Amino acid sequence: MRQSVMTAPGKIEFRDVPVPELKQGEVLVKMMRVGICGSDIHVFHGKHPYTTYPVVQGHEVSGRIEKIATDVSGLNVGDKVTIQTQVVCGQCYSCLHGQYHICDNLKVMGFQTTGMASEFFAVSADKILKLPDHISFDEGAMVEPLAVAVHALQRSESVKNKNVLVLGAGPIGNLVAQTARGLGAKSVMVTDISDFRLNKARECEIDFCVNTKNEDLEKAIFDHFGPDKADLILECVGANATIEQAIEHARKGTDIIVVGVFGDQANVDMGLVQDRELRLIGTLMYQEKDYLQAIELLDQGAIKTAPLLTDYFEFEDFLKAYEHIESKGDQAMKVMMIIQEEE
Repeated sequence: MRQSVMTAPGKIEFRDVPVPELKQGEVLVKMMRVGICGSDIHVFHGKHPYTTYPVVQGHEVSGRIEKIATDVSGLNVGDKVTIQTQVVCGQCYSCLHGQYHICDNLKVMGFQTTGMASEFFAVSADKILKLPDHISFDEGAMVEPLAVAVHALQRSESVKNKNVLVLGAGPIGNLVAQTARGLGAKSVMVTDISDFRLNKARECEIDFCVNTKNEDLEKAIFDHFGPDKADLILECVGANATIEQAIEHARKGTDIIVVGVFGDQANVDMGLVQDRELRLIGTLMYQEKDYLQAIELLDQGAIKTAPLLTDYFEFEDFLKAYEHIESKGDQAMKVMMIIQEEE
């Protein structure tokens, strides 16, 4: 089978390797789609702090079960699936207290252990999540980033009937905004400085889309949410400018959930955080329950993924996909690799 290997920053080669032999408790998945995310791009640039080379990428995925070990039950050949990406120790404090997604020895497929950019992938059956058959492979590969959004919103109290402000309209910010709406938020505002990304948010029927390069954020918040401002703020960029906006424009006592990945150390005005009794809440990845809720939201038609899928590339064109992302900038939302098609 073919396997894509990033041998060094900016360098990808394809290797012919044997199809994995199944061990007890495993299933073999025929990989169909792999999405490229911001963390993958950090690896491509050699700027991911926890990834070494060579590495097989691929963690936003969908496929069909090709083969099942004899001791596996509850799954069938032909099932449409996605795969939960964490490899955890099961022994640390976090794992033993229901927080395995922040395991002290956490490894993530595609970063610290082998990812799924191969024609076939063998994985423990407990990492498999079945997809409704009417969900497309494209949508199936969006479950992982959607689970990120679900988990982020679960880090605060219920969003039902709340005004939610999302800073950043990239793929994750868009999904966070859509998820907030799907979970019953009263109103959702998303901000960005890219008209292209804000137009994508409008295509996804987000209530209010604000370009903070052209509009005053304080006025926009007042106009759309009233004097009580937002009930919940989610920073989905990972930049000083947006975390500063979150703190400056938060109502006293507000939760600010930090979803964006900060490449550089943030400068946070802790005086305002203290004076206003704000809560800065981190969020990392997801748990199985977040995947299940993500699948449910897709099944209900609450999430629109098609506007986010801006580009497709064949498996052999992995390097071209990265080069395309570099050249298109903010207009490359979600780039999807077609590993193989249905026969």
